Amino acid sequence: MKIVQINAVCGKGSTGRTTKELSDTLNQSGMENLIISTSDYIAENHVQVGSVLENKLHALFARIFGYDSHYSYFSTRKIIKTLKKFKPDVVHLRNLHGNYVNLPKLLKFLSKNDIATVITLHDCWFFTGKCTHYTTQKCYNWKDNCGSCPQLKKDIPSLVFDKTSKQLQEKKKGFLSIPRLAVVGVSDWITNEAKKSFLKDAKIIRRIYNWIDLDVFYPREVEKNDKFTVLCIGAGWNENSEKLKDLIKLSKVLPADMEILLAGSVSTNEPLPSNVKKVGYVSSTDELAKLYSKVDAYVHLSREDTFGKVIAEALACGTPAIVYNSTACPELIGKGCGYVVEVGGVNAIVDRLKEIKSNGKGGYLNNCVKFVKDNFDKQNLINETVNLYNDLLNR
Repeated sequence: MKIVQINAVCGKGSTGRTTKELSDTLNQSGMENLIISTSDYIAENHVQVGSVLENKLHALFARIFGYDSHYSYFSTRKIIKTLKKFKPDVVHLRNLHGNYVNLPKLLKFLSKNDIATVITLHDCWFFTGKCTHYTTQKCYNWKDNCGSCPQLKKDIPSLVFDKTSKQLQEKKKGFLSIPRLAVVGVSDWITNEAKKSFLKDAKIIRRIYNWIDLDVFYPREVEKNDKFTVLCIGAGWNENSEKLKDLIKLSKVLPADMEILLAGSVSTNEPLPSNVKKVGYVSSTDELAKLYSKVDAYVHLSREDTFGKVIAEALACGTPAIVYNSTACPELIGKGCGYVVEVGGVNAIVDRLKEIKSNGKGGYLNNCVKFVKDNFDKQNLINETVNLYNDLLNR
């Protein structure tokens, strides 16, 4: 069996690491595979597509004309040329909304050549007119037909034209024209959402959780802080984001004997409170595991997640987590692994932090590690993925 994965990035970020981890495991089992991405990652089985100029032109045209996946002619031509040469049995599509794919052309090729195709829902883009998430906007037009998009200038912005209705119809026609199509949801929540969309007509729709590499993420022996320390991680903390607003609110009611470590890029003109300390973007998984192990609790302030890999990574390192009762986040809190609070409930977060401090981190550690091992073990979930490939090929 020959596999090709297509993803915006390779080896970095949650989807990039997942893509590379699957490829590495397939290599070890002797299975031929390729990764196609825009990353400058160097490996024998990696093909880089796109260019800085084409990427910027794609983004510009999307903003002007409203189509977010209709450009990148040269990049898509290289993708199709690579597929023709490699002749894969299965093409696995991950994140395509990175200004590097002409989606109609790619789907037409996959359909015409009857190539078994798997899509993994790392977000909601595959079954919407353009948005990656929609729950905070409470917009469910994608169930029937998008249009009058409340997030036209957000996510993947269009400055003038609303082409979400046409794009949704194109996605429906393109994906459902593929004879053998499988849909993977990385949580029960996103899988159930997909079943409400046109993707319900795929040959297979199945939940396979994101996996955690337990050879990397495990409790480390590290020096602890004197204060009870809370970790918050996010991709882009800016002054307009609800999660940064919640973080500021949390810092104001946090007890004096607690502090917050903030990981990720921070973009705000306002100085952060004195009990919030920036640690920047942590790219090394080894350093990330040490950071999870160092803190006493992890607090996840995101309101929209199809999985929330950082939550599971924290648990794998023995650190209890507190999440909002929103989208897929509650699925990741097993018994004795932390707490679920209502969205925006910073006072409830403080109450739970006090409870964790009273009980001690050690009272949660074994439950956290076991829950991740039982549900998110890398080898088990990669085996499920390969089984899915075989099931799809046998259809």
